[in-house]
This record gives sequence, structure tokens and C-alpha cells, in this order.
Amino acid sequence: MRKFVFFGGKGGVGKTTVSSAYGLKCAERGLSTLLVSTDPAHSTSDVFDQQFDDDPTSVEGHENLWAMEIDPEMEIERHMNEIRSSMGDQVSPAIVNEIDRQIELAHRTPGAYEAALFDRFIQVMRDSDAYDRVVFDTSPTGGTLRLLALPEFLESWIDRLAEKRRESVDLFEKAAIGDKQARARLEDDPIIERLAERKAKFEFAGRTLRENAAFHLVLNPDELSIEESRRAIDELNAAELSVDGLVINKIAPKPDDEETGTGATYLRERHRTERERLDRIRSEFSEPIVATIEQRVSEIKGDLLAEIAAELAIEVETADATPNV
Repeated sequence: MRKFVFFGGKGGVGKTTVSSAYGLKCAERGLSTLLVSTDPAHSTSDVFDQQFDDDPTSVEGHENLWAMEIDPEMEIERHMNEIRSSMGDQVSPAIVNEIDRQIELAHRTPGAYEAALFDRFIQVMRDSDAYDRVVFDTSPTGGTLRLLALPEFLESWIDRLAEKRRESVDLFEKAAIGDKQARARLEDDPIIERLAERKAKFEFAGRTLRENAAFHLVLNPDELSIEESRRAIDELNAAELSVDGLVINKIAPKPDDEETGTGATYLRERHRTERERLDRIRSEFSEPIVATIEQRVSEIKGDLLAEIAAELAIEVETADATPNV
């Protein structure tokens, strides 16, 4: 089993419930487990009746389990401030104001969320030595896929930026004949150095996602969720990432035969339709179904969360971790 486990899917399918249940299952097997929410809804706090923030916090009443909730807006602000500080050190004061304006515009552009979250996402993975398992409750599928597809794209993008920077510095050197300082700038150029650092970060992310991460999709037995999952699998495969299992959540229970009335009729018909869709998923998807979870009446927390954990047929043990039980 890989150290990093991701649960993705469209909004509202129950990713937080499933990822929390799996995190609990790992912790109960004796694995030091960190549950990380990157979903803006931050329902993890509701599941455990405990407020979490950007720092890992021990989950009350559960040994070996920690949780954290990443605030996307705070990450965007932190990301932009880091860029602002870094660029301010590299350019002349005359254009600092223009850089500030461009950064503020970038803050509002599509992709700012993914870029900021990606940096935090890598930091969590790099700082995870204290944990045997890190479980990510990710944002809805579209954003998650853009996030996971970033490493390879950003590596090649940075290569192009670095090459352009080298050409620029080289031209500066040629124009400064006899100027030894120009040669020093090529050898120790801070922008090239920063680009190299960024590339190393993205290489780490890409390697980790391919070699030490498992991906599961959570879906409901409805047409939109099924088609969304199909697209997600195709996009993950295109990024050389495979889906290890499907969790089908919120399945309507079948009413007892003696139950009658409008409610029972509706539930019986819904149950029949959903069973047909389950059969369709089994026949059309090659990915294994690792759980089929019936919808509960009460909110999933406490004993109900433990029930869901028991229903997840997902491996827990790692090759390099020895559970206490």
C-alpha cells in the first residue's frame, strides 16, 4: 500500500466521509495517520466534532490519528506574498509597483487556487516523515485533476523559463565585455537558482504521485457521478496515474417487502434503479469496487464512521510500516 492515499470525486458524493473513515481505519490498525482536507467545505471538523486548522492536530478520542484543513484562500495569499517577496529582491525598485499589480491580477485568475494549493500539497508530502499514512480528502474532481496534472507540465515550463533566462544573461555578458561581474551573475543568477528549486519541487511531486500514491474515486449511483468518474479516470490515466479503486456511496436501502405507501414505493423504485447502475459500473469500469456503502439516516460520525471504515476493502498496511495490531 502506498503512503499517500487520495479520495477524489465530484462535489457532494461523500469524499470527506470516506476519507475520514479510511483514516480512522489506518489509525486503528496502529498506523500514524494524517488526514488532510483540501476541500473548501472543510467538513472534516464536522465529522469529528472538532475544529481543525492548517496545522496537524491530534483527533480527540482516536489514537494515531491527526487531521488538518488547508484554507485555499489563505494559501493563495501566502503564495502571492512569497512571489512578491521573491520578485522584489530580483528587480529594480522602479518596477516593483507594476509587479504588485500583476500579482494582484494573477490572484484573481483561473488556476491561482490550484497553484497555491499545489505548493502546500507538496509541503505536506515533504514534511510527512512522522506519519505512516497520509490521507487526502481532495476538492471536487476538476480541481483535483488539474492539481495532479501540474508536475509534468510545470517541469517543462520551468525548463523553458530557465533557458530564456540563460539566454538573457548570456546576452548581457556579451554586451559587458571585460566586465567580470557579468560572468558572476551567470554563475550565481538568483532567478535561475529559484527556477531550479521550483523544478526540484515539482520533480519530487511527480515522482511521489507516480511511485508512492494511491487514488480512489468516490461516486454515487447516478448518471452525473458515473460520467464524471469516467472522465476522471481518463484524465488520471493521461497523467500516468491509475485509479486503484471505486467507492460507491449513498446507495438507497431496500424497503421491507411488507412496507407500502408512497415513501416505500419511491424507495423501492430508487433501489431498483441504483442496482441497475451498480451493475453497469461493474461491467463498464475495469477499476475494482472497494466498497458499496448504503445511505444512512443520521450524520456519519462516531460509531457510524467506524461502520463505514469496516466496509472499506482498501489495504491498510505499508511495506515499510509495522502496525501495532
